[in-house]
Amino acid sequence: MNDRLRHLLGRTALGDHAAFRSLYDASSAKLFGFALRILNKDELAEEALQEGFVSIWHAAAGYQPHLSAPLTWMATIVRNKALDMYRRQAGTADIDAESIETDIVLALQDPASGPQDRLQLSEEARALARCMSTLEGKQRQAIGMAYFHDLSHSEVAEQLSLPIGTVKTWIRRGLEKLKNCLTKRAMA
Repeated sequence: MNDRLRHLLGRTALGDHAAFRSLYDASSAKLFGFALRILNKDELAEEALQEGFVSIWHAAAGYQPHLSAPLTWMATIVRNKALDMYRRQAGTADIDAESIETDIVLALQDPASGPQDRLQLSEEARALARCMSTLEGKQRQAIGMAYFHDLSHSEVAEQLSLPIGTVKTWIRRGLEKLKNCLTKRAMA
């Protein structure tokens, strides 16, 4: 399944509408389930799914298969859209991200993958979540907006009402911290 989704993402990156439709057909049910776990309302989950697929269409060229499985990458985009909607609905940024991360990691486990693949995915996702939690709130938010929502640095700066230089510095330093944290975890 991963090979097929990788192929469809590659074709989508080239603007292939039929491949994008196939990608949607192959993954939308599972991605809708992720959004529904967060939002608990069908209509909101459908909206998050739609926004997620718009982002997937625009960001397909940036997908890096060596960093994550295709479904993991797409689920992260849909998850972030759902979390944004949740925050808007709740009027707060305080949510139990750790339990949501765990739910998604467990749900992402492809039934076709073996136990070793599932264990590796879980460990990598948990390591990244732990390392992300070490970043300061605004820095974590800026990185999330840039890499999970596919916003440019200037768009992030505009949304956060900050100078672009500040946003670039936060993102660069945050990525350095993440790299160091993940490297330390890998060596431990």
